[in-house]
Amino acid sequence: MELSFTKGAGKFDRMTVRRDGHEQTLDCPKQRIIPHDMVHYAVESLLHRRGFLSRVRDGEAADFRMAPEQESDSVERLVEVFQGDAWSGGDSAPEEMIALYQVTCRARECPPLAVTAEQILAIRARIVELDRLWQALPVGQSMTLEL
Repeated sequence: MELSFTKGAGKFDRMTVRRDGHEQTLDCPKQRIIPHDMVHYAVESLLHRRGFLSRVRDGEAADFRMAPEQESDSVERLVEVFQGDAWSGGDSAPEEMIALYQVTCRARECPPLAVTAEQILAIRARIVELDRLWQALPVGQSMTLEL
């Protein structure tokens, strides 16, 4: 599946999903860091877990209101933790991120994925690299990733 992220001039960027000869485009609210679904890409591509993008790759429509699914919900909580870390400088200790992830999962009643400090650091490094590329991208230009 091909993911094309286009930097917008206004309040939204865009993500275009191409798979099996079909194309779907979604607006992504700007958030200063990389788009939310690009954080999904970093998490899902490194952990090989079924989240939003994996569900889309496997045939579901890219929709912000997908049916609950245990593993996907757990991935979403981890994506949220990485977003929070990026918004606050991207330097939280991996152990603190894992603890926050576990608290978040308990609050949302979904089991946390087993993640290690090394995986947290690898995902963060991927997010930092994606953010470097994204920030250098001019408005109207796109960045393409494969999942």
